[in-house]
Amino acid sequence: MTLTTVIQNIIKIMSRYWDVFLIKGVSITLALSAITVAFGAVFGSLLALMKMSRFKVLRGLVTAFVEFIRGTPMLLQLYVGYFIVPLLFPALGLGTFASIAVALVINSSAYVSEIIRSGIQAVDAGQGEAARSLGLSKAQTMGKVILPQAVKNILPALGNEFVTIIKETSLASTFFVGDLMTAYLTVKGVTYLAFESLIIVGVIYFVLTFCLSKLIGVYERRLKQSD
Repeated sequence: MTLTTVIQNIIKIMSRYWDVFLIKGVSITLALSAITVAFGAVFGSLLALMKMSRFKVLRGLVTAFVEFIRGTPMLLQLYVGYFIVPLLFPALGLGTFASIAVALVINSSAYVSEIIRSGIQAVDAGQGEAARSLGLSKAQTMGKVILPQAVKNILPALGNEFVTIIKETSLASTFFVGDLMTAYLTVKGVTYLAFESLIIVGVIYFVLTFCLSKLIGVYERRLKQSD
């Protein structure tokens, strides 16, 4: 196989299946990643606050959950989401996409909780003490003083989590949810051009993650300039 043949095959694949790769594959990958990061941030925030709670039992339960999720493979969690979640909640009528999204959200929330917790703890303790001395409650201190300052530390890390999730959603192709890797498997099965299809998918993943990483870098620099 020559380089010319590879290039010709790539052009042929893109001319016939560009909608499968660029429209369906990219849109589902980005949608799945956005849902995962958005809901992961919400649940991760709750987990972070519970882990910082004064109740020892609650802290222990959340710590055990986070450590278990972070200590088990993503693919295993996807299998649980695909097979177990619909059995536990049949009334919800979750399809493949929703079941996989639930598993990804649970995984992301465990990692995001640590990001948020570290961002909160990075804020100078004196800020909270000053707010309490002015008469603010713990909730008011957290919402009006601590969290606004922690956001600068949290948002860039959440952006990096978005980039990571884009790559990790490739595991969802095991369940044929229609993402980029599913597009690769489909086109490979039709054309028998595995190498060329893989190159296309690899380039698309690289472009997505590279562009997002650059945008995150620009945002981080702007945050530093605003300090």
